[in-house]
Amino acid sequence: MLNPEEGAARSVRSRRWLALAWAVVVLGILAHQFQFWRASRLDTDVLALLPEDEQNPAVSAAGRQLADQAGRQLAMLVGADDWPAAKQAAAAARTALAGHTDLLQIQAGDAQAFDSTLAFYRPWRDRLLTPAQRDWLRQAGPEEVGGRALMQLYQPAGPKLGEWRDDPLGLWPQWWEARGQETRARPRDGQLWLRAEGRDWILLNYRSRSAGFAASGETPVTEALAQARAAAAAVVPGARLVAIGVPLYAEAAAAQASREMSTIGYGSLAAVLLLVWLTFRSLRPIALVALSLLIGCAAALSVTALLFERVHLITLVFGASLVGVAEDYGFHYFAARQGQPPEQRWRLMRALLPGLALALLTSVLAYLALGLAPFPGLRQMAVFSAVGLLAAFLTVVCWFPALDGGQLPRTVLADRLGRSLMRWPRWRPNRRGWLGLLGLACFIGLGLSQLRSQDDIRQLQSAPPQLIAAQRELGRLLGLPSPVQFYLIEGADAEQVLQRETTLKQRLDRLQAAGVLEGYRAVSDWLPAQSQQRTDAALTAAAEAIALQAVTRASGETASRADFAEPPLLPEQWLASPAAATLRAQWLGRQGDRYYSVLLLRGLDDNRVLPKLAAAAQGLGGVSWIDRTAQISSLMQRYRLMMGGLLVAGYAAVLLVLLWRFRRAAWRALLPTALGSLLTLALFGYLGEPLQLFNALALLLLLGMGVDYGIFLLEHPGDGSAWLAVALAGVSTLLSFGLLALSATPALRAFGLTMLLGEVLIWLLTPFFRPAHPAATLSRSHAP
Repeated sequence: MLNPEEGAARSVRSRRWLALAWAVVVLGILAHQFQFWRASRLDTDVLALLPEDEQNPAVSAAGRQLADQAGRQLAMLVGADDWPAAKQAAAAARTALAGHTDLLQIQAGDAQAFDSTLAFYRPWRDRLLTPAQRDWLRQAGPEEVGGRALMQLYQPAGPKLGEWRDDPLGLWPQWWEARGQETRARPRDGQLWLRAEGRDWILLNYRSRSAGFAASGETPVTEALAQARAAAAAVVPGARLVAIGVPLYAEAAAAQASREMSTIGYGSLAAVLLLVWLTFRSLRPIALVALSLLIGCAAALSVTALLFERVHLITLVFGASLVGVAEDYGFHYFAARQGQPPEQRWRLMRALLPGLALALLTSVLAYLALGLAPFPGLRQMAVFSAVGLLAAFLTVVCWFPALDGGQLPRTVLADRLGRSLMRWPRWRPNRRGWLGLLGLACFIGLGLSQLRSQDDIRQLQSAPPQLIAAQRELGRLLGLPSPVQFYLIEGADAEQVLQRETTLKQRLDRLQAAGVLEGYRAVSDWLPAQSQQRTDAALTAAAEAIALQAVTRASGETASRADFAEPPLLPEQWLASPAAATLRAQWLGRQGDRYYSVLLLRGLDDNRVLPKLAAAAQGLGGVSWIDRTAQISSLMQRYRLMMGGLLVAGYAAVLLVLLWRFRRAAWRALLPTALGSLLTLALFGYLGEPLQLFNALALLLLLGMGVDYGIFLLEHPGDGSAWLAVALAGVSTLLSFGLLALSATPALRAFGLTMLLGEVLIWLLTPFFRPAHPAATLSRSHAP
């Protein structure tokens, strides 16, 4: 049995060891922070926020592969009224971009790329046929075949891709012409050209050398394109430059994130620190609260970076709002510490610890509930927030009493805030109280009846309007395929995949003839199935033998056929060639024990045709119609409903914890949060704001934070310092989360608006349901 002196000495040693242990952890965090920011492992890819496809991992692989191919590509069209002016404007744009070789790399010349592709296919020319050529070869008689061969021989001009003997029937130019239909740009004077909407356009392709993200929010690629646009307009008045590419979206996202981190993070931090100064009139609370926030954010970032490969920008923006919650522990300590002698600080901490720990537990549980959703971004936010709160809590518990050694006198503002609890109305179970609750229930019910849901992922689009307009214009001019609606073809091997793709194309050809779609881009057009190659090679061999005989008879000279490769063109050869440059992303190859490819569609401007395209896949084995937009929207709806169930389960779990601690008074801690959340949803109904997944996630967090206010008022009934801490926490949380409502990201804005309304309502309602207490007229720490 220890005497009081020995017990005190042992307690001091324990506190010192605890503080030192936390200091070692913090040093480790700081070392990791140094490495993290040097490596800059930040993610700007919006697709990384989206959930993995639960039904078919190949769909997710297809989406990733299509996105990876376009990751650093920039396509731009330079247009003018006529061809000479377009060439002049394009030359000026190239010259301007030539000064940014550290940012942009021009792609290989189109003529050079075509020559390489032509040379690659030449050994297999005899088995590259269009459907129309195939039909003609089967139906044409010897006279028709011979006549065509003679016409090709004596024709003075026309499209030719080699000697007559290499292609006596002139089949190859037609095959290339069919392949050229996949884009509207055509070679002209060594450049890719198209005529559309009263202008001549020249296509320029560049590759960005940067990752697109700059922590400073700078947009060097966008600025370089602005210079090129100005240079083109300077030499050709009225010239236009339209550019699209993932790097432009990444830069826009980085700039937006930088602005919002400054507005939300720094703004809320400055407001919170000002609030602390006005309340305590001492630099010590400001410094220590700021220290707990910095350590909390640093620890959150380090643990998130260690658990995930990369940290997403949206996580940082969301994490900036963590300031509004993590400072609560410091507020509660200094609110209780005010007016107390320094010798009492460890006793105060021991008295506050149960309430602080219970508040931490409920908040962390609410944050971790975010991680149940299958959204990688939300899981990062859950880990980031839970770790940040825990680190801030440990900083307060382990360091604050040790570092807080001076006097902290009461201030006028703190006294007024603490005493305001005595004047706050309190609900009583009388006729007036029950009528008030009935009226509130009617108001909530009417509002909820007008609430509607919205799960369309397109409503969450936050890209700048000018980029979306450029994307649509360039896609319309070039006829680019859609990356979100496509067919996924699978098979036991590559040959089966290509055969199934060929069968699908026959159905799509009929839809194309009916005007349902403009066209498609398929791997099997450039890499026919081996069975198709053998059939087509036999067709051309027979027809060209007839052609050679006809020419021999007519000319009297023996004509011979060119040699072609005996083995068929294989996927491995094609993938390693320059011919696969633009289609490599569509060939998924082997995924598990199956093989996959993607067939892309062009001209999907009308969503009403989507059911017809979905029907085209019906009855075809191994062919699936994929509409990523509809799938993700459906997934969001499903998880919004699931979050609703989790919210109900969360209320039940919190109620059990509160019953264990507060018995029959537990409802006083939970009811304000429940009413505040329902009132928020009712207001959304009255305002016409749709309900979506991110509103449900915010309601989960409101549960964790709102209950904290009730916990502290029940843990310290009638204590003005507890109400002072709740008031400070409510205002600071409102400043931080409420500022999320200013975010340009629709998901964060919906989240922030829910938090803004819910936080205000819960904060106002919590003291309304506080228990009656004999000492409620004067607070313990603010008594004169």
